[in-house]
Amino acid sequence: MSLPLSGVRIVAVEQYGAGPFATQHLADLGAEIIKIENFREGGDVARLVGPHFFGEGDSHFFEAFNRNKSSFTLDLKKEEARQVLRDLVATSDAVFNNLRGDLPAKLGLTYDQLREVNPAIVCGHLSAYGRTGSRASWPGYDYLMQAEAGYLSMTGDPESPPARFGLSIIDLMTGTTAAMALLAGIVEARATGQGRDVDVSLFDVALHNLAYVATWYLNGDVVTGRDRRSAHPSLTPSQLYKTKDGWIFLMCNKEKFWGVLAEVLDKPSWITDERFCNFKARLANRDVLEKELDAALSTATTEEWLARLGGRVPAAPVYDVKQALDNPFVAERDSVVTAEHPQFGGIRGVAAPVRVSDRLPMQAAPELGRDTDRLLTELGYDAGRIAALRDQAVVQ
Repeated sequence: MSLPLSGVRIVAVEQYGAGPFATQHLADLGAEIIKIENFREGGDVARLVGPHFFGEGDSHFFEAFNRNKSSFTLDLKKEEARQVLRDLVATSDAVFNNLRGDLPAKLGLTYDQLREVNPAIVCGHLSAYGRTGSRASWPGYDYLMQAEAGYLSMTGDPESPPARFGLSIIDLMTGTTAAMALLAGIVEARATGQGRDVDVSLFDVALHNLAYVATWYLNGDVVTGRDRRSAHPSLTPSQLYKTKDGWIFLMCNKEKFWGVLAEVLDKPSWITDERFCNFKARLANRDVLEKELDAALSTATTEEWLARLGGRVPAAPVYDVKQALDNPFVAERDSVVTAEHPQFGGIRGVAAPVRVSDRLPMQAAPELGRDTDRLLTELGYDAGRIAALRDQAVVQ
């Protein structure tokens, strides 16, 4: 099987969500991910994140972020472990971590500390606030970033308290950004023989995601807040509307869709109505338009409207998680996959978002330390040396 990242080897000192999400992207595409786990703490803390478990030390949360990886137990606080790490680095393309910003240097994970072993090594760092500056030693998590970067002030109904995203969106986007950064470093290193440090932080990604909202403020002093029914701040109709049995989300983000919607709703006069004839007019009359659309859409169910609008006007139902995953279109896309676990059988999860012509690997997350002996043997360690490392509690 040939995959885009076959032959890429990454040593990952990672735990919890953002870091493992980054390397799972790469593992799904064929990279070898050697996951370093501190056995003194039970391995990746995600193994213990409940409330749902397949078995002891194997949570649903852990399985969501760690398929197609190897598990290598190593206590990096011990001097003997540093040599093991360096031997791994000598045969790898990258070393990645998602530690607190001040820890990579303490554990010997920076480019300056590893370049003599492998000049082409790429050292990727994912931290809360970066490895430099006044917050380098601060711990930090997704929801804190959402709060400080303004997300809560833009999410939810205007009359409700500030609200976060339902998902850990900053963790997930920082992981994806880190995967991109690692690949950029590897491309450069393979071309030049020169590695480097690449840094990504939760805070920087959260701020970067403000995108056009940031540009509006930085260049026009416009502070974007919350609008009713999750409305787009400047385009309408682009929000939730009532149907006979629930809700539908419509997004007429091009003028042509407004005309099609008006025709489907049997309201052709809306196309030339001075209140609704263009984006500017509709925005000025959003409250009136909302009532008109509610009245028109309430004559049929969400499913009936989707049948009429699908492919013609951008529209979507409002699903809960069960409905989202049981959606027939998800099955059509083969977007739910099953990874095989030697103890628990098939573990279902969401497919990789990148599709290629070859079948992607599908192995469940590894048991703690499953690959330690194999990888040490591949490095040339004999049985006696491996036993000595185990006696010294360097590996488990």
